[in-house]
Amino acid sequence: MFEGFQLERILVGDIALRVRYGGSGPAVVLLHGHPRTHTTWYQVAPALADSGYTVVCPDLRGYGQSSKPASDDDHTPYSKRAMAADVAGLMVALGHEQFAVVGHDRGSQVAYRTAMDHEDTVTKLVVLDGVPVVEALERCDADFALMWWHWWFFAQTAKPAERVICADPETWYNAWTVNSPDVLGPENHADFLAAIRDPATVHAMVEDYRAGPGIDRRNDEADRAAGRQITCPTMMCWSTRDDMEQIYGDPLAVWRPWCKEPVVGHGIDSTHHIAENAPAELVQSLREFL
Repeated sequence: MFEGFQLERILVGDIALRVRYGGSGPAVVLLHGHPRTHTTWYQVAPALADSGYTVVCPDLRGYGQSSKPASDDDHTPYSKRAMAADVAGLMVALGHEQFAVVGHDRGSQVAYRTAMDHEDTVTKLVVLDGVPVVEALERCDADFALMWWHWWFFAQTAKPAERVICADPETWYNAWTVNSPDVLGPENHADFLAAIRDPATVHAMVEDYRAGPGIDRRNDEADRAAGRQITCPTMMCWSTRDDMEQIYGDPLAVWRPWCKEPVVGHGIDSTHHIAENAPAELVQSLREFL
């Protein structure tokens, strides 16, 4: 897995990120979603490296084996702004003044926040199966609440979700059915298991969700009110066997007001975890756009 890549822990500010990187050429950073780690990219990253890119795959803060800082009442340490600062700092530490950023699921929120907050360094943005936090919350209806109920379960603190998840994490995350070793690949599955079995990681992942309705939403609202837009070329792709079109209709239409340049993109015949379920199609889309 990740043949020819280096695996390190790199200090960024006051946290350490577990990072896998390899290849040569223009830099692109790949940001995973929940409840994955950077190993979700094990089929995509080497293919991009073979195509002439330096590919950087970190565990987001709180996830996998990256640092899990203590949170606060506003969940600020797990805001997408904090995570985006990690990404920018990591790329500087690796010697990259500019880079493209690709994010899936929760990683897509970090990706677009990186493009918003660090526009001089992000050359291109790719979001997979995600929309801006405020757009998701403002569009919430009965269908959204039914399909994405875990957003609200994770976000509330009256009866913490960690106790339920940690009671049987493998059943909660379907570790032997839809997320089995046959689906994820043995080594990726082992890393996934290690993450979900760790109560500290589960807590940090839930904190990521708790930041959403509060500080993440306020940051999006402030950018929108100020007329700030993503200035780099942007592509949005989505899994056609997931629920993006059911919830949002045309997902590209959600992104257009957020981007200065026209947004391109398309659906990919896949279930939610595109990098694992349709890696060849995703790599082809990334090659053409990057």
